[in-house]
Amino acid sequence: MSIPGEADTDEEKSKTDTESRESIKMQALIAKIGASIGMRIWLPKGDRAAVGREWKLGGEAFLDSLPLNYDETTLRTIEQIDVLWLKRRSIIRAFEVEHTTSIYSGILRMADLLALQPNMDIKLHIVAPSSRRDKVFQEITRPVFSLLERGPLSGRCTYIPYEAVKELAQLKHLEHFSDSVLDEYTEEAE
Repeated sequence: MSIPGEADTDEEKSKTDTESRESIKMQALIAKIGASIGMRIWLPKGDRAAVGREWKLGGEAFLDSLPLNYDETTLRTIEQIDVLWLKRRSIIRAFEVEHTTSIYSGILRMADLLALQPNMDIKLHIVAPSSRRDKVFQEITRPVFSLLERGPLSGRCTYIPYEAVKELAQLKHLEHFSDSVLDEYTEEAE
């Protein structure tokens, strides 16, 4: 079984240096926040070197492989998501960073994941510049995403602006927070 969008992943990743750097910086900040609050972090193999230049990977927080027992199709879908926060063997939150790439492709990966594993109970987030907010909500609320087994994607996937990620990363004593602190920085579709 093929994963829609899998073939154009390399094409999407070939952004200009400036655009790519901003996207990678966001991935690094999200990973760093997750590690600070005690999460284990997964990044796609193709992004690790670039993210590592922004945030020193290593230690126990960073995962080289996913400790998950899913079928191959589900694992290939999960491995493409920009940042995952895990606690023990469970995915707690999934993030797609959409700086200039198609917002639809990131949302499609989230929808694929929920379609393949409908009982998976994880929080999904699209992280993008404020200038792309309306486009994020337009895509999340597409009719096709309202037909998922456990309800519309718009009820499970939120938007986080870059500014909110930067603000969260600056919180003092972040290591004393749980992942629920992120909920204060998310926006839901109306």
